[in-house]
Amino acid sequence: MPQDLTVIVLAAGGGTRMKSKTMKVLHRVGGRTMIGHVLAAAAATEPRRVVAVVGHQREAVGAEVREHVADAVLAVQEEQLGTGHAVAVAMEALAADEGEAVGTVVVATGDTPLLTGQSLRSFVADHRASQAAVSILSGVVEDPFGLGRVLRNDDGDVLAIVEEKDATPQQREVREINSGILAFDATFLASALPRVGNDNAKGEYYLTDVIGLARGDGLAVAAHPVDDVRQTEGVNDRAQLARAGAELNRRILDRWMREGVTVMDPATTWVDATVDLAPDVTLLPGVQLLGATTVAEDAVIGPDTTLEDCEVGPGARVVRTHGQLAVVGEGATVGPFSYLRPGSVLGARGKIGAFVETKNVEIGEGAKVPHLSYVGDAEIGEGTNIGAGTIFANYDGVAKHRTTVGRHARTGSNNTFVAPVSIGDGAGTGAGTVVREDVPPGSLAVSAGPQRVIEGWVTRRRPGTDQAAAAEAAVAQSDPAEG
Repeated sequence: MPQDLTVIVLAAGGGTRMKSKTMKVLHRVGGRTMIGHVLAAAAATEPRRVVAVVGHQREAVGAEVREHVADAVLAVQEEQLGTGHAVAVAMEALAADEGEAVGTVVVATGDTPLLTGQSLRSFVADHRASQAAVSILSGVVEDPFGLGRVLRNDDGDVLAIVEEKDATPQQREVREINSGILAFDATFLASALPRVGNDNAKGEYYLTDVIGLARGDGLAVAAHPVDDVRQTEGVNDRAQLARAGAELNRRILDRWMREGVTVMDPATTWVDATVDLAPDVTLLPGVQLLGATTVAEDAVIGPDTTLEDCEVGPGARVVRTHGQLAVVGEGATVGPFSYLRPGSVLGARGKIGAFVETKNVEIGEGAKVPHLSYVGDAEIGEGTNIGAGTIFANYDGVAKHRTTVGRHARTGSNNTFVAPVSIGDGAGTGAGTVVREDVPPGSLAVSAGPQRVIEGWVTRRRPGTDQAAAAEAAVAQSDPAEG
């Protein structure tokens, strides 16, 4: 698109109806803050500059804006005196930063998380094609209560926008509404903003009053109804946030299904807008994929699995697992009931099994940790099998230490590896072993002494108990002479 485009995002209001210590536009939905979604849509128009109008919690909002648009101009609206005042503040900040705006200025609000880049691009194109001084992104809704109405004459020309509190009963019957997203010729906007007054029910400076000024100047005003009007819906409270989140998730899942992903139960599957899925991925019921998670082709996720910022390789299988900042290699299997903490890397065709917790560990190709184990701060070589009930004791009360297990090692059940310690390639350990010293390659480490059997101990030391009675009966059955 032409580079003479400026996008202004309004994000100064407090959002009191959210009843939250968090600024409204910073509430998250679908993996991003609400303003993050709007800024992503704005980026699709390839603007020359983005200006964000901040007020309440300006430091937090400004930091979030800069996360998405590093060179965004931040305009501070000290008092929230209306949308016209907010845009005037934005234009002043832009002029101070790099000079007067030229070309087209688009104004959007920071609380419309369903807005897409495609719709915003189309709106800008329509505005430029119409050669209007002002264009309104409008929509036709069944219930326009509370929204500004687009007023047209008998020829369909746009006359004005009237807010709900200022509308006559007849005007309130109009179902074409102002989305709050407008496009302006920059030169006209600069000339019109000083002429906007606040003679209205709320005593605010309405940006929409610029439309009447354009008409008075003999300039064209256009309105472009968007087919998908839900994209323009603002969020003002928690109930609306939940509805927007559900709708956004429905759209995300619909897109992925059309691109070749199987979603077994969309009603229980949640996928952030920032997730990337390959064709032939299967998502089973109860799956949540969050953050920057990526899943490669033929992988199966779920049921009942949450992955945040994880990478899952081709053909992998992850069942009833919680993972964060973890990597699952090609053809590997995880779960059920596994917990992958940050830094967990499972190699190709490896296995992390039932009730296993991992952290900051590299598990080599084909290596297995099948059952009931904790593996932290470790490296496990390819083809190695870790016995059930193994603990990697990585913390000495002051510092963390690392354990290394070599290639094709076989460790027994109920082992404890007291780090720092190394177990060599092809080595083994006996059941119940506590490994405190390095085990050379090909060696067997055992730490338990020979088993002792003290016959008759229960009968002598626990007389009269159920245990003693069972033992006496067993002895009598095995040797009638004893009875």
